[in-house]
Amino acid sequence: MQQLTMLVTPDGEWVLPDTPDFLAALGDPDPDYDAIEFAVKNLGFVKFQSIQRSIIEIELHPRNVELAALLAVQQQLLSSKVPLFRIRYFQGGWKSEISSSVEQTIERLSELCAPVVSPTPKTELYVTEPKDFSTLFDDDNQFRVLAQKWRVSFGHFDPTVISIALRHQLLPRLIVAGIKRPDTDPVFRFIGEGHKWFGHDYHVIGVGQKVSNQPDHDYGQWVSEYFRSVALSGEPRYDLVTAKLRYEDENGKPRRAVRYERLLLPWKTTSAEVLVTSCTAIVDRGMMGAELDSSLSRKSANSA
Repeated sequence: MQQLTMLVTPDGEWVLPDTPDFLAALGDPDPDYDAIEFAVKNLGFVKFQSIQRSIIEIELHPRNVELAALLAVQQQLLSSKVPLFRIRYFQGGWKSEISSSVEQTIERLSELCAPVVSPTPKTELYVTEPKDFSTLFDDDNQFRVLAQKWRVSFGHFDPTVISIALRHQLLPRLIVAGIKRPDTDPVFRFIGEGHKWFGHDYHVIGVGQKVSNQPDHDYGQWVSEYFRSVALSGEPRYDLVTAKLRYEDENGKPRRAVRYERLLLPWKTTSAEVLVTSCTAIVDRGMMGAELDSSLSRKSANSA
């Protein structure tokens, strides 16, 4: 089998395995271990392998890859003529994806290597507990159809997203926010009428406004950072949220604090805008006072 293996250093330089240049970049002149795997997994190197001029395999640890290395690989891909591309990446374990499109491969590499922006939680009011994303594909999971649509479409938004939500009675619980650039605030593009805690007419007047500009400004700012994080990382989030919302119901009484499941999905569009959909399901409406404070304190301690 004919194959050519090269590596890109974190500085974007190309080197061949087992050469003085590679060992110098590795920082070990006589390694007694798998130097290539170590460099890829721990030092931010990218392995680039061409096999029989029919497939290119790219191996990387996305969280360690520097921009210079990413750009070097993407530039090399642009000049390639092979029909298949395989990305092998480390994310809690080794995973792989295959594509027949160089453009899609370049785009996917950008998504994988996008910096992770972690929202700063207001632990005295809100607690987020990550849920297992794989459970979304269980037959009884109410968000399954949206997760499947996101997966099979490679995260590309089209009108059928709304149609699917409508057909499966998820539209009232759906929110769509748009983010045009990393330095701009998420803006409401759609608010399902089931989000009553905004106010009885906010699902109409809120469209076009910043996500942070809600009746409860603290909550608006907090949830806005999650929308931004998902948009920038290109990765979905599936969470259990406990929140003490400072809204009033139609009778002027404070609303009860709520616990809800939330699925956030990032969608690419034909423009520069990234759309993030949020679909929620109430788990518990009845937490009040000491019960809520105890729950928040316990979850905050567990998170820490």
